[in-house]
Amino acid sequence: MKKTVHNIFDLFPQYQPTIGVMGSASGKIMRNSQAVETCREVGREIARHNCVLSNGACPGLPDEAAKGAKELGGYTMGISPAISIVSHIQKYKSPIDHYDHFLFTGMGLLMRDIINVRSCDGVIILPGGTGTLNEFTAAFDEGKPIGVLEGQGGIADHIREILKHSERDISKNMVFSSNPKKLVAKVLQCIKRQAAPLEIDEYLIGENGINTEKDRLAQRDFFSSLQAKPI
Repeated sequence: MKKTVHNIFDLFPQYQPTIGVMGSASGKIMRNSQAVETCREVGREIARHNCVLSNGACPGLPDEAAKGAKELGGYTMGISPAISIVSHIQKYKSPIDHYDHFLFTGMGLLMRDIINVRSCDGVIILPGGTGTLNEFTAAFDEGKPIGVLEGQGGIADHIREILKHSERDISKNMVFSSNPKKLVAKVLQCIKRQAAPLEIDEYLIGENGINTEKDRLAQRDFFSSLQAKPI
């Protein structure tokens, strides 16, 4: 009998998921010692679960998470906007100390975000600004499992509000917590239960053009109103 494959864990039970961490590269949040330490603890938790930590290979909170992961011997990967290690260091002024592997995309900061998201099995959103918001929306539209670290400031504390104003639902593969241990555990649960996508943009397009509960209800009401009108 042919085995039904739900996701990669059906074929590779010992597979080590890659969890991407996205957050601020600079700014006043870096002077918030509590936020910095909390992000390091996110990295430590990823290492404790024997997962790969991935980030955009830039300074800031994601690098602090990588530092936390390396403290416990975790494996880290940096998805760099640069085309080479020389460009990574000289042009982008980016770190190298807390990484085991680099992917030099040569695509610049914005396009690098797409590769960063797609290289991960799930994403954790740390405090950040518009760049972090860009990474969140990419992950959301890709249908990735997402964990949001709340309580430390930045865009992460406004994700619920952003989705509300965007008329988008909080998806079933999104989790929120201010506790790094709980957050990483919840994200890993989402990763392990999520079915692998079959096509690009599958989540963004939705089923028959419907990708939120609000869209479904709106379409139902629209067709109901048409049926109620006299011919």
